[in-house]
Amino acid sequence: MEKDRKALRVIVSGGGTGGHIFPALAIADKLKEINPGTEILFVGAEGRMEMEKVPAAGYRIIGLPVSGLQRKLSAANLSLPFKIIKSIRMAGKIIDSFRPDVAVGVGGYASAPLLWCAERKKVPTLIQEQNGFAGLANRILGRHASRICVAYDGMEKFFPAEKIVMTGNPIRKEIVPATPEMKEEAIRYYGLDPKKKHIFIVGGSLGSRTLNNAVMKWVSDGCPGGEDIEILWQCGKFYKESVGRFAEAAADKMKYVHHDDFIRRMDLAYAMADVVISRSGASSVSELCAAEKAVIFVPSPNVAEDHQTHNAMALVRKGAAMLVTDEEAGDRLMSAACALVKDETACRNMERNIAALARRDAASRIAGEIYDMVENSRKK
Repeated sequence: MEKDRKALRVIVSGGGTGGHIFPALAIADKLKEINPGTEILFVGAEGRMEMEKVPAAGYRIIGLPVSGLQRKLSAANLSLPFKIIKSIRMAGKIIDSFRPDVAVGVGGYASAPLLWCAERKKVPTLIQEQNGFAGLANRILGRHASRICVAYDGMEKFFPAEKIVMTGNPIRKEIVPATPEMKEEAIRYYGLDPKKKHIFIVGGSLGSRTLNNAVMKWVSDGCPGGEDIEILWQCGKFYKESVGRFAEAAADKMKYVHHDDFIRRMDLAYAMADVVISRSGASSVSELCAAEKAVIFVPSPNVAEDHQTHNAMALVRKGAAMLVTDEEAGDRLMSAACALVKDETACRNMERNIAALARRDAASRIAGEIYDMVENSRKK
């Protein structure tokens, strides 16, 4: 029985964005559910989002000074080798002190030095690769990892096939398909008009300049095609002030366009939406599958190996999503969304196809792999 399993000592490393943090917390929560005596230590990157979000969820975290390589010429790149060396030393000391049964990497700056040290200290390691195109660090670490949990087909081109397990990406447990009652609650919660169609636009916790500019252009043009449509627009905290100034200046056109820098009830935001516009980070894709939503993805071009396009195309090829490129968004995005939300047949087909891709037991499956690894390691 799952509940009879022994308590473990687990290090979970990674972070940087909500797309890494929420899956990490989902795995940790599942391990604690299986055995509340399990001890979990998070290792993140100093100054990143995980240093706030993880303690808020009730877990201890240690920050490493590691940072990412800046794509543009930057003096910050000169200090990167020293940060990596210091982070590796710190990671080694953390492992020696905590003595984990297993180390789990979810992606992000901090996962590389921690997993690198864990592998060399013969600690079993599990990589949770969320994207359809694996990053360089995970491809290197995957050579020696004990297990690699993935969410997309065809990952054999990045990792040894015998180590790959298809689990899907863990998501927040509150993200579920909306019942009629949930939709009614969501519309009341956000103060929306139940007689209108609803589009939810989400660009991540920091926001997306491309999505914000597309919405502002559409509003400035008089919201063409927006008859009987209401918008919930998460602009992100980075753009809170500029979007606020725009909304004040365009108040006469913003009656049915509601903006906020941060959405606190994502379950209800998904529930009220007839169509979602989103970036295609791995966690967003997985949540939209679980929520069974018609979606238009606008992949961010500012990510390694263009992995968001790979994530989105995996759904587009199966009729489970639409894609508008970042470059086209200003001219095409809102007109495409307005047309889609009025086409109930297209929305229903997309909802059915995306629902078939949902993996709601990902956290349980990954927890099972962790226990399997530890038990095999103890037999050796």
